[in-house]
Amino acid sequence: MLDNKETVRLSLNISPELNERLEQLASAGHTTKTEVLRKAIALYDVVAEAKTEKKKLGILDQNKQLLVEIVGI
Repeated sequence: MLDNKETVRLSLNISPELNERLEQLASAGHTTKTEVLRKAIALYDVVAEAKTEKKKLGILDQNKQLLVEIVGI
């Protein structure tokens, strides 16, 4: 665990619906809401870098065929 010198505490206002979804994601992943948010930020960072490099983000099937292109992020 990180000590207080290595962390920053944030206060976050979200809708009850978004909080419920965050709780569902944490429960399904056997993790915490904090960890879900950390992973979401890491994923967003990947998207931002890809966008800077004029790349696209998508979901592929096991045969590497594009199923969904993710846009608008």
